[in-house]
Formats: sequence, structure tokens, C-alpha cells
Amino acid sequence: LGSYAPEEIVARAEQSFREGVCEIWLTSEDTGAYGRDIGTSLPELLRDLVKVIPEGCRLRLGMTNPPYILDHLEEMAEILNHDRVYSFLHVPVQAGSDAVLLDMKREYTVAQFEQVVDTLTEKVPGITIITDIIAGFPTETPEDFQDTMKLIKKYNFPSLFINQFFPRPGTPAAKMKRIPTQEVKERTRELTEYFRSYKPYEDRLGQVYSVLCTEVSHDNQYYVAHNQFYEQVLVPMRPELMGKMFSVRIVDSCKFSMTGELLQESAVVRPAPADPLLQGQVSGVGSGSGVLMNRDKSQMFVTSFLVLILAAVARMIYLFWNW
Repeated sequence: LGSYAPEEIVARAEQSFREGVCEIWLTSEDTGAYGRDIGTSLPELLRDLVKVIPEGCRLRLGMTNPPYILDHLEEMAEILNHDRVYSFLHVPVQAGSDAVLLDMKREYTVAQFEQVVDTLTEKVPGITIITDIIAGFPTETPEDFQDTMKLIKKYNFPSLFINQFFPRPGTPAAKMKRIPTQEVKERTRELTEYFRSYKPYEDRLGQVYSVLCTEVSHDNQYYVAHNQFYEQVLVPMRPELMGKMFSVRIVDSCKFSMTGELLQESAVVRPAPADPLLQGQVSGVGSGSGVLMNRDKSQMFVTSFLVLILAAVARMIYLFWNW
């Protein structure tokens, strides 16, 4: 794996906005590691990207592990405060025990993870930070698991991805003696029950947010919009709202989202500088990149055709020679 050149990513973002996109995601296996192999960094890329994001459009950052963001906490806080970047970050911790993290070959400690969370929470007011937990790693003792529970209770993450340990073939952990399945299930149950015990949005009734609408809810009953902190706000399923920015007042909430009603005085604005592509229309076609794409396809067709002709001629010569 390697990092794309910054100018390529910026150019792709510019093309997307020209094609009517109002929200882009910057993601990879570990977004925080971007640029380490080509002499740049994630903050440098983000500074270039925010310059081309139209007003009202948004950038969402993907998952980053603690070690790589630790080097850029101040710069990342500045960028996550930008009005065209969601104040949101996915930072997986996996376990609340340093002993387990060491056995997992993780390159960070619990204290370093807490440093990331505490610093960003202080410097980016309202930021949403979510994380992952693996329950039942082979060397996880009951005491280790309680350390994980303490960490989760300390922060009450609004979203928590809980996974049972699964031995990936070829990894050192796959050769370790596993914890009994029933014990792993019990730890997973305890984590899940605690996560379900609190409601992160129950105090938001009456709050007013500016939101960007980009999705349809899983039950197809609502459109899904997000506020500056990438918190889900369910809104009425009115076609004129999709891809638009507008203001809502929160009228209800549940574990994973809020429900908002459109303010009567709110303007409904399309932040993207162009209408979105029509269904079936291919990104890049009709732009300079599309011309290059078509040219490449033509060259590939000609090359393939010539190879077929040469193969046919060679076959005829072979048959004639052996006749």
C-alpha cells in the first residue's frame, strides 16, 4: 500500500464537487498514516483539500490509529474545527489494557489513546469520537477486561463497535490458546449492555442545528442528515431536501440519532456548485479526465485487436508449416 500524491487527491475532490457532490470522505486502512511514505502528512493534505471545498460542503475523515495522529494533534484539532470538515474522528483502541495491546502488536498504549481523546475533546468543542473494542483476545484476563470496561465508562462513546476475537489465519494470535467461547460471549454481552444503557442525545431536545442531508435511513422512512459533529439527524423524506443544507430543531432522540423538524424560516440550499450526475452517468466522462479515460479505452481496444490479428497470423503460419 502507498499514499496517493496530494495533487491527485485534491484534483479528484475538485472533480467531485464540479459533478454535484456535496460531501466527500477521505479514508484508507489508516488515514492517519497518510504521506509517511512520500514525505508529507495528513494535515498538509487536509490544508490543501479545505481550500477547494465549496461553502456548505463537507469532508469526513476516516479511521486513524492513535500512533500516527499523536504526531499532529494540534494541527488535527485546527482542521477538525474547520467549518467544512466534520468534527468527527474514528480512533480504534481495541482494548483498555496495555498488556493486551502489546500482545495484539499495537503500537500505542491506553494512555496515548486517552491523550488523543482528551486533547481533541478539549480543543474541538463538541467533537464526536468513536472507537472499536475486541472482546476475548486470547491473553485477555478478567482484570484486563475490567480495564476495558473502565475505559468505555470513562468516555461513553456515542458509537462503539464491539467485536469478538476472531483468529485470522497466519497471525501469531491464531496460534494462541483461545478463551472459552462462553466467556467471550459474556464479555461481549457486558460491553453491549453498558453501551445500550446511556443515550448520548437525550439532552438535545430543542437544539437547533444546520445539517447536510445525504442519506436514506435503513427503514426507508426518513432522510438522514448530519450536523457539524457528524451526528445523525432524521428529517422528513422530502425530495427537495436531499443534497441540501438547512436548519432543524430537534424534537426527539434515540440511542443512535436525533429527529429534527425543518425550521419554517430556514433556507434550503444546495451547497454543491453543480447539479449531481444523473443516474447511470459515469464520473469523469465529459471532463478532461473523461477524455483521457476514453482515449485509454480506445488505445486498449486497438492494442487488443492487433494482438488478436498477430495471434491469428501466427496460428496460420504454424498450420501451413506443419501441413
